[in-house]
Amino acid sequence: MDRQLHTHRRRPLCAGRNLKARAAALVTGVLTMMAAAAGHSREVTIAVASNFTVPMQAIVARYEARSQQRIQLVFGSSGKIYAQIRNGAPFDAFFSADQEKPARLIDEGLAEPDSRITYAEGRLALWSRHNNLPENIQVLLKTSQFDKLALANPKLAPYGTAAQQVLHNLQLDARTRTRWVQGENISQTYQFVASGNADLGFVALSQIMRDGEIVAGSAWVVPQSLHTPVRQDAVILTRAVDNTVLADFWRYMQEAEVATLLASYGYARSQAVTPSREEGPHAE
Repeated sequence: MDRQLHTHRRRPLCAGRNLKARAAALVTGVLTMMAAAAGHSREVTIAVASNFTVPMQAIVARYEARSQQRIQLVFGSSGKIYAQIRNGAPFDAFFSADQEKPARLIDEGLAEPDSRITYAEGRLALWSRHNNLPENIQVLLKTSQFDKLALANPKLAPYGTAAQQVLHNLQLDARTRTRWVQGENISQTYQFVASGNADLGFVALSQIMRDGEIVAGSAWVVPQSLHTPVRQDAVILTRAVDNTVLADFWRYMQEAEVATLLASYGYARSQAVTPSREEGPHAE
């Protein structure tokens, strides 16, 4: 009887240990899954070319409102952002103002090849903060009826390269060069004109357009035949390849809602496809 009682008493003890072990394993598994999920859906940091500042802020605001996710934005010239990424800057994605730098990052193993998209094609405008910009821009530039002409540094900003090409193709680069003031990026170039430190400036159309209208001053929208297309590519950096929030945002960037928003800022999306490697890079 004693043996039977003893045996009877040991069964619940064994069952209790098994339950505790199973519970511990379950908790460990849940914690592991939560840690993994947290790692994949951590906050996203995206580096963005200056010309795309306002549209990107609008896009991210809409995305965050519908997804309840957070995206941090960092703005600068494409050249500087590229250098920062090569030096280990903790960005998850890069929206460049050209196609060359994302391609370079892929070649260098720092960006995912399959993630590369052409998210927009930018337009260039010669802008004055006043309302009296004449229709014949060539005459204005030839007669030098202005003091300073702002453009972005062609070595750092693709819009600066495009501006330089425009002046060259109009045979006005030599005539106007002494009046140039160069911004480090297109945002600084815009500020030169907005602050009155330059009379005219080549800016991104997106900086002065809202809902399809020039919102301040007057501008000449530069014909695209005068410069190489300013096609803008984006890539996901390799450190963020498993980030589920970024993957979801990437899908959102290619939706019709974003295309409509981009058009209101003067961007085209006709080239919003994955570019081929044979496409010529935009000059830096």
